[in-house]
Amino acid sequence: MEIKERDHLLALKVMRLTRPSLFSTLFLTCDTKDIPYEAFQKELLNDIGAPTNLSMYNTGNLLMLPQSFGNIYLGEIFSCYMSVHNDSSMPVCDVSVKADLQTGTQRIMLSVHGNENIIPKLLPGESVDDVIHHEVKEIGTHILVCSVSYVTESGEKMYFRKFFKFQVSKPLDVKTKFYNAEANEVYLEAQLQNITSNPICLERVSLEPSSYFTAMQLNFVDDKDGFHSVFGDINCLNPLDSRQYLFCLSPKSDVRTNGKFMKGITSIGKLDIIWRSSMGERGRLQTSQLERMAPGYGDIRLTVVELPSIVTLESTFEIVCRITNSCERTMDLILNLDTHCSNGILWQGVTGRQLGKFEPYSSLDLKLNAVAIRLGLMVISGIRLIDSFLKRTYDYDEVAQIFVCPKETDYTN
Repeated sequence: MEIKERDHLLALKVMRLTRPSLFSTLFLTCDTKDIPYEAFQKELLNDIGAPTNLSMYNTGNLLMLPQSFGNIYLGEIFSCYMSVHNDSSMPVCDVSVKADLQTGTQRIMLSVHGNENIIPKLLPGESVDDVIHHEVKEIGTHILVCSVSYVTESGEKMYFRKFFKFQVSKPLDVKTKFYNAEANEVYLEAQLQNITSNPICLERVSLEPSSYFTAMQLNFVDDKDGFHSVFGDINCLNPLDSRQYLFCLSPKSDVRTNGKFMKGITSIGKLDIIWRSSMGERGRLQTSQLERMAPGYGDIRLTVVELPSIVTLESTFEIVCRITNSCERTMDLILNLDTHCSNGILWQGVTGRQLGKFEPYSSLDLKLNAVAIRLGLMVISGIRLIDSFLKRTYDYDEVAQIFVCPKETDYTN
């Protein structure tokens, strides 16, 4: 037969530990000429929770202890106080207190009394107290199960349990976008939205890159006052407000030179977010491994490595292009330069020249010369690569832009 807790010699009390909240006063007011005005003012003056000299301000100057389990958000530290008290007039022996947290996917054993499982003796009026902490890492329903077992003076073994159910919600909605640059850099845009009911402060937002990249955050500016965030010293986020963070990921040197690995890299890294509630409670949120869609470069990839931004009219300038064999077969390439495709830019040099054989995932830096014959913003086009094995032509138009200015104009200043 199941024994109710009130029939036991011991009593178990569990209370969540959380910061207090500001006490909000409920006031009634009316026009100064109305009859109840003086009565309302008298009630406000007698209210101990009303702020001094701010009678119409509803947030008082008192702190209020939590009245319930309250909201628990992912990444917060869940703390609770457990107390087992001997309410009887008889001592008990071999008292054991255990606690575990059940989620939708697992059951977690929590440390109680420093894993000291048995309390040899508990006299009348004495209690066993402990505080347990656990970082919440899952959303959804959580059940805290507290169990107590002991032995009476007559040798009878007794046992009872208590269950406490609470919900864990997400504090932030995280959305990401990826942009693949020509020079193998990856730009990550992360949008964070506060979906709680109270303001929160974003203490740190960082990116832990995967082993293939190094990361740099682009949300800082360096001016005469020093290096600081564009969001200010205190990045406070009201409910439903959003922030956009931008990161640049550059491939490491050993990955950059290996086209085979660079082509198939999808793992970017993890976002690590540290935030605080309006009362200073700390929470940490880490995303799962972020994945991008690997860019498709085709059989041959051509990128512009060096190019002046401004050139003068009728002057020769140099373009450095990098040609990469992105396929798994050896290619024998021929370079053709088509002047008719580039309006305002004339190629200089030999067209139809052999570039030689390209092993799989190998690269070559190619120097090309051109002359500008028109003013304004010109587009570089007309680069043709012919695979002599398959008789296939690869066209590269609008690979870059360049500004052409008159000869007498000096843009150096």
